[in-house]
Amino acid sequence: MTDSRLLRSFIPPYILNRIIAHGSETQRRAAMLTLNHVRSLLPNPGPPLRPPARTIQPAGKPGLAQRSVHDAQNKMLLPGGAVRLEGQPASGDQAVDEAYDALGASYDFFWKVLGRDSIDDKGFALIGSVHYGQGYENAFWNGEQMVFGDGDGEIFQRFTRSLDVIAHELAHGVTESEAGLIYAGQSGALNESLSDVFGVLAKQYALSHTVEQADWLIGADLLTPRIQGKGLRSMSHPGTAYDDPLLGKDPQPEHMRKFVITTEDNGGVHINSGIPNRAFYLAARALGGFAWEKAGRIWYDTLCDKRLSQDATFDAFARLSVEHAGKRFGAREVAAVHQGWSQVGIEMSLEVV
Repeated sequence: MTDSRLLRSFIPPYILNRIIAHGSETQRRAAMLTLNHVRSLLPNPGPPLRPPARTIQPAGKPGLAQRSVHDAQNKMLLPGGAVRLEGQPASGDQAVDEAYDALGASYDFFWKVLGRDSIDDKGFALIGSVHYGQGYENAFWNGEQMVFGDGDGEIFQRFTRSLDVIAHELAHGVTESEAGLIYAGQSGALNESLSDVFGVLAKQYALSHTVEQADWLIGADLLTPRIQGKGLRSMSHPGTAYDDPLLGKDPQPEHMRKFVITTEDNGGVHINSGIPNRAFYLAARALGGFAWEKAGRIWYDTLCDKRLSQDATFDAFARLSVEHAGKRFGAREVAAVHQGWSQVGIEMSLEVV
């Protein structure tokens, strides 16, 4: 039985609420179905349990992903029928093959860049279910697998289109396996931000994009052309991803002075994640080159630090990240990470190093 506290969904409640308030009947119905489902699986934001290493097939050798993609056939029962297993050829179903390829690209990023063997670093099999529900407007990680809806076709396209979304969901499992960050308040926003960081890095790695070439967008492939937006979140400029009559304006702050106090979305975990997202972008931008080589490595080292508590604040993560910049690299990297946090309102002395 999946522990509901482990469910992490990509589309935040405030977007679904906007659709329910301003969308057409079809759009409202799809958003209501999605929102009610997410709420039913989130009874409380308490400390997550570490995900059990349950797999449909045995874990493979280190460096080799073990993927299985299933078709939920528009039902809400998991995992659904197996359609494509590791090593099998393309199925011809776009969602199935996109999920398969993106799971592989996500695994390759964690293994080749960070030396991590899947979610638990022990070869956890990567399971994905596609065609979940009817018009389901979300993707989520439930502690055992990734699940992807097809969207309604009017606001959201199928969620398997976006590599960074799939890597984002997989990264929730990594965070739970390492730090178990409580999904509420600042620790919850850190949880979301880390998934955005590794999601965007997986995309940049797959595309061989430098810091300057990258778009720094999360979910750039999800919105249909009728929506006025370039993605769901912008890491370089939080608050600018979309501005649309239906969805409203991207509410993410980029500085602590604009930190949002709210009871919605477990204390604004999808909103305030814009602050650490921009800190990462600024650090990566200052360092240049490929963001995964230095900034990404520093953030990963920080996530894996046993001193990072389950209720960690932005400040606590920032201090550890500056320390790890010094441990792994040197003064230039320390200065870049320190400045990145300072520019979003997280001030600290360099004596923390």
